[in-house]
Amino acid sequence: MRICVFCGSSAGESPDYGRAARVLGAELARRQIELVYGGARVGTMGVLASAALDGGGTVIGVIPSELLEREIAATDLPDLRIVGSLHERKALMADLADAFIALPGGVGTLDELFDVLSQAGIGRHAKPVGLLDVRGYYRNLIAFLDHAVSERFVAADARSRLVADDEPIRLLDRLVALAA
Repeated sequence: MRICVFCGSSAGESPDYGRAARVLGAELARRQIELVYGGARVGTMGVLASAALDGGGTVIGVIPSELLEREIAATDLPDLRIVGSLHERKALMADLADAFIALPGGVGTLDELFDVLSQAGIGRHAKPVGLLDVRGYYRNLIAFLDHAVSERFVAADARSRLVADDEPIRLLDRLVALAA
């Protein structure tokens, strides 16, 4: 099994974000679930990948060449795939994954999250999608999506595809069960 994790090239304000990334990476390795991620060595991306590798896990990084040139790529990864654009990165990561998790992150993380939710909405995949809601980071986004359902801009079944939890291991348990 492979899980794609979307997360930031920043560490964020709180050390809780890095701790959550470290726990998730280690747990993926422990369960022998392969990690697919954005290929950077910085921020929560770097923490996540290092924890998975330190635990003996398999890590696939996918990074656009323009970010490779900025020297943020984890060039020591055994499997670093270099693509031409952010669009190609999202497509390849989605194709490689059996499920998705979004850790706290910025606009890129949100773009990746909404892309996989949109693709599920049009029937391109039925892969589970999770939010790791560290420190309530996604609380307002979840409330917004619930509001969008009540306003009939988002279908209830589309909203139900997104599961959220504030504990990495519990979220992983839920996604693995849904992917089975």
